[in-house]
Amino acid sequence: MNTVWSKADTHVHTTHSDGHADAEEVLEHAVQNTDLRVIAITDHNTIEGALEARSLAEQYGIEVIVGEEVSAADGELLALFIEQRLPPGLPAAETIAAVHAQGGLCIAAHPYDRMVPSMGHRGLRKRGSEPDPEWPLDAIEVFNAGLLLSRGNRQAEATAALGLPALGGSDSHHPKTIGYGYTLFPGWGSAYLQAAIEFGQTYAAGRRWGAMRTAEVIGLIVQRELRNPTKWIEWSIPRHSRLSEWA
Repeated sequence: MNTVWSKADTHVHTTHSDGHADAEEVLEHAVQNTDLRVIAITDHNTIEGALEARSLAEQYGIEVIVGEEVSAADGELLALFIEQRLPPGLPAAETIAAVHAQGGLCIAAHPYDRMVPSMGHRGLRKRGSEPDPEWPLDAIEVFNAGLLLSRGNRQAEATAALGLPALGGSDSHHPKTIGYGYTLFPGWGSAYLQAAIEFGQTYAAGRRWGAMRTAEVIGLIVQRELRNPTKWIEWSIPRHSRLSEWA
């Protein structure tokens, strides 16, 4: 019997943090323009967008994972399959333990991105490796479509080779980039994806945004943020741009 493989985008943002699209727009684009079966809404330090998207998901025919991109003290983490918000600023070990206490999974996000706080520059290879890691991560994001250059993804892939499952995500901040990065897993829905991560049966793939798409997305975000100065202070453009990758 042939195994059915599905795609999930495990890193998507909405207007509840620094995304350009609201939950409904994200779902509509994902359904109409991609072949994704599952998406994870992972706004920065909030799950409001994810909960909203999940409440709408059935009418769109796509599964939504409630997630959060947590600003831990040691770098940014993706928390998937959670029901309660994780507070920012805690050490990574405490954040991971809090995710696991909810029955969720914890993933190192873009671990070698130099523009935002990332765990790869804080000893991920040593602190996240077996047999008794300080950071008992469940997976590593080895393909992040938002990186202009592939170097950071290659470094993440090399680290994942130490024994952690590999995930791919778009890090989408605008609907046009949803699905650019994705995770392949055997099965159909989010429960299969969760099992695939736990058993190391995932593969990461996709294409990067590229310079032109990055510039377009950043321009749209800047236009929105300039209309909301308070939001601009909290989610300034250096947080989600990848311009340092040119260095």
